[in-house]
Amino acid sequence: MLHLKNYIDGAFVEAHDGQTLEDINPANGQVIATIPRSKSSDVESAAVAAKKAQSGWNATPMAERITWLETIADALESKHEQIAQAESLDTGKPISLARRVDASRSVENFRFFASFAREQKEMTFEMKDAMNYVHRNGLGVVGLITPWNLPLYLLSWKVAPALLMGNAIVAKPSEMTPLTANILAETLDELNLPSGVFNLVHGLGPEVGQGILEHPSINGISFTGGTATGRIVAATAAPMFKKLSLELGGKNATIVLDDADMQQAVDGAVRAAFTNSGQVCLCGSRILVQARIAEEFNAAFVKAVSSMKIGAPGDEESQIGTVISMEHLNKVESYIDLAMEEGGTILTGGTRAMTGRLGPDHNGAYLAPTVVAGLSHLSRCATEEIFGPVVTIHTFETLQEATEMANATEYGLAGSIWTADTAKGKALAQTIDTGIVWVNTWLHRDLRTPFGGVKNSGVGREGGQWSMGFFSETTNICVKDQN
Repeated sequence: MLHLKNYIDGAFVEAHDGQTLEDINPANGQVIATIPRSKSSDVESAAVAAKKAQSGWNATPMAERITWLETIADALESKHEQIAQAESLDTGKPISLARRVDASRSVENFRFFASFAREQKEMTFEMKDAMNYVHRNGLGVVGLITPWNLPLYLLSWKVAPALLMGNAIVAKPSEMTPLTANILAETLDELNLPSGVFNLVHGLGPEVGQGILEHPSINGISFTGGTATGRIVAATAAPMFKKLSLELGGKNATIVLDDADMQQAVDGAVRAAFTNSGQVCLCGSRILVQARIAEEFNAAFVKAVSSMKIGAPGDEESQIGTVISMEHLNKVESYIDLAMEEGGTILTGGTRAMTGRLGPDHNGAYLAPTVVAGLSHLSRCATEEIFGPVVTIHTFETLQEATEMANATEYGLAGSIWTADTAKGKALAQTIDTGIVWVNTWLHRDLRTPFGGVKNSGVGREGGQWSMGFFSETTNICVKDQN
């Protein structure tokens, strides 16, 4: 069993009061690590170290900071398998997914921001008698709070641009998935990143997360997590005039038009629904199918879902592992029970009690991918974020009806449209209240593009220039001609 520590001011240290928390493997219920149960005093130490280090880091030339990102990427790439194994162990996701998505993207985030920054030109605006130069400095100290579903993937998505723009960092990973954040801290320590530039504080949200939000020396907060917690983040940080980026929940629609390539749409809908057991904020948990093809699509979709292999995370053949915890499993199952109460029909899957399927270990948080039909698109199961391997499937007649159904939630993060007519798909996408829409694909990411949601799915955008803008403050320098 591992005994992890905080990483503060270039050293691995225990929590000040010595308290710890257990990290549980969701595939078998066993304790795999302990982490510090840090408090506000630990956040204080990290914030002090970060503030002390930030001015020197910000003064480091941009070219040198870019080289640092490339060096970090190389070091993480050498640990690709270690990262994948740790992520699979911590989250219960299949090892194949952890390799393909988590470990690879964690490296790519650093490579991308290094490459993107090298391509940037100085921003200038010429006047008849003057020249304006836009200069960027880091915000100062930034707090990065990340979730359990894509631990290092999402942490590195924030760390890379924060370092690039000259910030020092106080990071809090989820207490449920601390292993790969620790690998990142070890890597930065091995590379001798200047002390205090990156600080990692483990612990609970109400203790460490709240301490980060409230600390007066922390100038910006980038948070990815649930909408309910996002409200707390905003309520705490906004009155302190901290810069905020909130990437919150989603209840995304997969819209299948009657001219879609059937196999492509089925494959895409399955992937969008059940990647990472549905525990991705971008997952398509509502499937809207045009009536003329609904019977054919539903039969093919259910057949494909029913054939998915549920297995141990370390099994190379597993397509579905566990959800994050037994507690979360109970929450997801409560929605399946609710679906029955709301008049739904289970087409495949269901709770453990319904299916008798407990997975390869009865102590593991395994749940069969579940498809529910017969519900109103306004039902709770079709409008509330479940964040598990459960989808509802609905039928529409017209494109206007598809738009109304897609927009009938408090969320607006992502979605996908499947059609042979890409012009029609693009036009339909423009009617959806959401931050991202894919046409004939899903989770096909160009990291230069804006990422974020509308309504209760968040505030702000990250990615490319949007991340660089969030993690910096701009000064316009106007130089008047003397001729």
